[in-house]
Amino acid sequence: MSDERKEKHVPAPEGKREAARQKEDPGGRLRQFGNFLLVLIVVLGVVALAAYRDGTGFDMLRRYLNYGRPSEAGGEVLYDYDASGKNRFAVLGDYLAVLSDTSRRLLDKNGGEAWSEQVNMSAPALSTCGSRAVAYDVGGTALYVADQSGVLLELTANDGEHFIAATLNEDGWLAVTSEKRGCKGCVSVYNSSLSLVFAFESRSRFVLDGCVTGGRLAAVTLGQEGGVFVSNVVLYELTKEEPSADYDITGGLVVAIGQQDGLLAAVSDNCLTYATSGGEVTASYNYTGSYLREYDLAGDGFTALLLNRYRSGSLGRLVTVDTKGRELGSLEIREEVLSISAAGKYLGVLYADRLVIYNQDLQTYATLQGADFVQEVLMRPDGSALLISAESAGLFLP
Repeated sequence: MSDERKEKHVPAPEGKREAARQKEDPGGRLRQFGNFLLVLIVVLGVVALAAYRDGTGFDMLRRYLNYGRPSEAGGEVLYDYDASGKNRFAVLGDYLAVLSDTSRRLLDKNGGEAWSEQVNMSAPALSTCGSRAVAYDVGGTALYVADQSGVLLELTANDGEHFIAATLNEDGWLAVTSEKRGCKGCVSVYNSSLSLVFAFESRSRFVLDGCVTGGRLAAVTLGQEGGVFVSNVVLYELTKEEPSADYDITGGLVVAIGQQDGLLAAVSDNCLTYATSGGEVTASYNYTGSYLREYDLAGDGFTALLLNRYRSGSLGRLVTVDTKGRELGSLEIREEVLSISAAGKYLGVLYADRLVIYNQDLQTYATLQGADFVQEVLMRPDGSALLISAESAGLFLP
């Protein structure tokens, strides 16, 4: 009688069975990896398509990488400061610059204080461009240029030669408009090393503002011709004493001058004008009887204008205009607008109860309800918005 051995079948653990299956079917893992790649390609394709169409897809990715998920950062208080009716705010990269009549501070992206110094100003003014900020006392004698590391330049005007305006360009050049004894105004130009390289003095017309673009100084002057105020933009090459060109903006007072897409952009109380650095007017946009209430030149290739139907009240239009003088978008406004801010491809509009972020065509990009505590909005080029209240600022991520 022979012994027969009976083999027992012991079930393999789940992990070993899976390993065995993969060993038996080596293409399984390849198929899974292929499916993953396919999904990734589709997602990236959608993002790329959106970015190609209006540029906002890449901004969404930038916001995600910089700040995390919107639910984690939206509405979070990032910055704290002392309340003051004279506070002025400006975006400096990921930082927030805060200027009051008694101090100037720079707060980093985590809300910490990068630096702070005491000042004494009566009418503080603050603006930024590129990686620098300029803070000055309008009608006073104090002016500072700073970046994220600290103060780069400090100017003190002589008595009777008070500062009127100051602008920076993307390359760090500074134009300072001031009163000047013996003439009707002066614009001093400082290069990117903040060394004085040029000065324009006007003896016949008042000087209102200036900026440096295309290696030239553009200075805004004001005079009267036939009883009508005429603004004139005079252009100087920085190596020559005589002006290279000039052009008139008739019937209006220029309130701001800057640059967009290599052109000079001048906002007056009756029109928006674009010109080359050689003085050739290339486009203009007339307000056709409306009254300028707010403006912002900081959009990427567009200017935002809030135009009132009457001198007072809130009825009017919000328009965006490109560098060819064409309306990109127009919205009828029938409610109070507290603040507008343009940056990159975006325009933030703060209404009494909400914030709406539009694209340059004034199509709604994002909305934040319940913003009645906010006093001012500051847009960033990536589409995020700083919500400025009396004592703190929060971040809104669309």
